[in-house]
Amino acid sequence: MTAPPPRTHPEHPVVTKLRAHRAADIQLRIADAITAFAGSMAFVYLHVAVFAGWMLFVESSPWPTLTLVVSLEAIFLSTFVMIGQNRAALFQQIKADHDFVEQETELKTNTQLTREIHVLTSELHRRLVEPS
Repeated sequence: MTAPPPRTHPEHPVVTKLRAHRAADIQLRIADAITAFAGSMAFVYLHVAVFAGWMLFVESSPWPTLTLVVSLEAIFLSTFVMIGQNRAALFQQIKADHDFVEQETELKTNTQLTREIHVLTSELHRRLVEPS
């Protein structure tokens, strides 16, 4: 597994929180490691070598056993794919919820600032334009 590129900007708070949650749970760390390896070219090369070696050197008629092994592996890998999809969906939902709260807070702040600017502008107008 290669290291991620160095960060050039702050990380989203949801990413930081989710990364800490996943690092704290051994099962999630194992699932992440398997998913990362299964989604790599090293995984492909390893399978090419193992299956070629199996077909050429281990069994004279490898197809029944090889079919069983590949089918079982596909079942487990599809489960890890679903785990990855669930993780991505959860992350997107948490991020969307966080972004919604932040946007609502910003909207309320901007609305309040706009009201305060209006009050100040009205007061300035009253002092400068209206006779005393």
